[in-house]
Amino acid sequence: MTPPQLVIFDCDGVLVDTESVANQRLSEILAENGLEMSMPACRKRFMGRTMKSVRDIVLAEDGIDLGEDFPDRWLAELPALFSGGVETIPNVREAILYLQAIDTPYCVASSAKVEKMHLTLGVSGLLPLLEDVLFSAWMVEKGKPAPDLFLHAAKTLGFEPERCAVIEDSVTGVMAGKAAGMRVYGYAADPLTDAKGLAEAGAVLFDDMRTLPALLGLQ
Repeated sequence: MTPPQLVIFDCDGVLVDTESVANQRLSEILAENGLEMSMPACRKRFMGRTMKSVRDIVLAEDGIDLGEDFPDRWLAELPALFSGGVETIPNVREAILYLQAIDTPYCVASSAKVEKMHLTLGVSGLLPLLEDVLFSAWMVEKGKPAPDLFLHAAKTLGFEPERCAVIEDSVTGVMAGKAAGMRVYGYAADPLTDAKGLAEAGAVLFDDMRTLPALLGLQ
């Protein structure tokens, strides 16, 4: 296997452990608007989506309008939501530092706004390693599961899609990476992660960031 020239990380659930906290709050907001949904169900349905697409899906499928300003209201809540701190995914810092040490470029491509990434990565302490290579779905026309974001990141950094590897934890993210023509690895350590869905979407599963360099053929 030819090692990738660029490693593209998703953010939430791959770099920082934010998915359960964020989806608990999202389930509360939905309940306040008349849509009862548990945190695990909310996480499975919307994981990997932008808040704009969450609003669009709920409007189209459930007939509930969260309002056009929902993404902005969501962003405004985040400092309080993560005020207690944000944990990094175990051993991901070491994986990033290893990529640095062997001069393998990497970046982040997330459905979240850049402001949210600055917040969560900042609180977790990862931001200094990543702040110059943050790509958001808000930079492209279509978010995940469309390939636009991954293709934008690769093109901006000067790499062909087939020479890129994507690290994801959502089915929509895996679909986006595969649609972009990239190799995709599904991080499935969290028991709430849809490991079966990741595999069915075409990801190579793994559950320990310490194994990532070897998995990528970089060790």
